[in-house]
Amino acid sequence: MSVTLDIKLKRANKVYHEGETVAGVITLSCKEAMQHHGISLSMEGIVNLQLSSKSVGVFEAFYNSVKPIQLISHNIEVAKAGKIPGGKTEIPFEFPLNAKGNKVLYETYHGVFVNIQYTLRCDLKRSLLAKDLSRNCEFIVHCQPQKAKVVPAPVNFTITPDTLQNIRERSSLPKFLIRGHLDATSCVISQPLTGEVVVEKSEVPIKSIELQLVRVETCGCAEGYARDATEIQNIQIAEGDVCHGLPIPIYMVFPRLFTCPTLETTNFKVEFEINIVIILHDDHLITENFPLKLCRV
Repeated sequence: MSVTLDIKLKRANKVYHEGETVAGVITLSCKEAMQHHGISLSMEGIVNLQLSSKSVGVFEAFYNSVKPIQLISHNIEVAKAGKIPGGKTEIPFEFPLNAKGNKVLYETYHGVFVNIQYTLRCDLKRSLLAKDLSRNCEFIVHCQPQKAKVVPAPVNFTITPDTLQNIRERSSLPKFLIRGHLDATSCVISQPLTGEVVVEKSEVPIKSIELQLVRVETCGCAEGYARDATEIQNIQIAEGDVCHGLPIPIYMVFPRLFTCPTLETTNFKVEFEINIVIILHDDHLITENFPLKLCRV
């Protein structure tokens, strides 16, 4: 007998804040009446930490510090064992969104080595011959906005062969001068990162100018930590040998779920950086790095 189980939240955007109530309905659809052995609903909030392959085996102490951190755990019995009538049945539910003990609810974040996820799971137990049904539904938690106003402080930059680091032969580098500014490096996560870049001069034609958003995830403890930087997104802002002296706008929207306000705890950190990457025609790669501080207001 076919039966479908689903969880529907009342909020279309599925975004909640600490202290609010997560409300919705469990919908069951079946053609004819069905026996069951109970329906339960659980809410979980978990931080999953993972070590990159280069860090595994380096620190024995890591294995204790990278255990999943449970932020929320609630379980309720929605219905005792009984019968569901044929057709569509809706069972409403409500959960208070409160952290477990003295824990803090961090914002939902999907990273590579750090994952913060909040889920609802509904289980329908059936007799031995029929398979139990379960359904998961993720909802998003946003941290409380900070009260203080973010005052944008523009950051000016100048890139020349003399300002570059990590170079073997500086004398072989072509001559170039690139200026620009970012309107702020303390950014509101719901607003775009803006600025401009100007190529004043370049001996070698430019192939491409790109903006690269990078996540820097740190997992660890007092004995040591593993810091890994990975790319979130890369946007090309100019292609080909651009006009010299022409301001090129910088505009990047922070992607939802893959970014969160900058976070620092005892076991892990999530930080963000932006790279302005200039690729020359001879495949020289020039990168200027800026640490970002993201917040929600």
